[in-house]
Amino acid sequence: MKSIWLAMMAAVFGLGVTMAPVNTAWAQADDDDDAAMSSSQADDDDDDDDDDDDDMGSAAMVPPASELTIPPGSEMMPAAALNGDQLGLPKNTLSSQIVTPLILGEGGQPFAVSDNDFYLRAGQAYRWDIKSEGDVEYKFRATDFFRNVWMNQIVIEDLEIHMAGMPAWLEYDAHGTITVQFQTIRPGRYEWHVEGLDEDQEMRGTITVVP
Repeated sequence: MKSIWLAMMAAVFGLGVTMAPVNTAWAQADDDDDAAMSSSQADDDDDDDDDDDDDMGSAAMVPPASELTIPPGSEMMPAAALNGDQLGLPKNTLSSQIVTPLILGEGGQPFAVSDNDFYLRAGQAYRWDIKSEGDVEYKFRATDFFRNVWMNQIVIEDLEIHMAGMPAWLEYDAHGTITVQFQTIRPGRYEWHVEGLDEDQEMRGTITVVP
């Protein structure tokens, strides 16, 4: 009996020894799976962040009108008759392009503007900074332009306003920047202006969308 008991005990302890590495392997495999899932989730989160923001460092810059090749008398021509390649505009891209900022009230002159006229391509996404540096209140209107683009969002100090339509106007009660993000749809020539100024204080210009 004693020899049988000892044989049984040896078998039990032997089973425990052989099973321990297997249990450890299962635990290690579970840890590896959890780590892989966490890594995958982190990658997915990073991808989501990338989808929200374009790589602005590599975005194409739209030159101001003064650096484009504008044909004489083109202001009398339909916008659809102009050609973005001939003007010198960047080719259409999948990511947003950066429009030359419009600065209201430059250099201590409250009714000066950095640029009056802007040229864009139809079917392109853009980001446009409109800045106030003057010490007066500005009410920026571009009604027809905003009606004829797909408005993505308006950003004020990293706070996003997502649009289901056009803004009535952009109002500046102090210095600051409002970024409008939109996609142009069809060619056309649209006017912008700052409302409520006398004739000798006019702040206005055009936004021309070409093929």
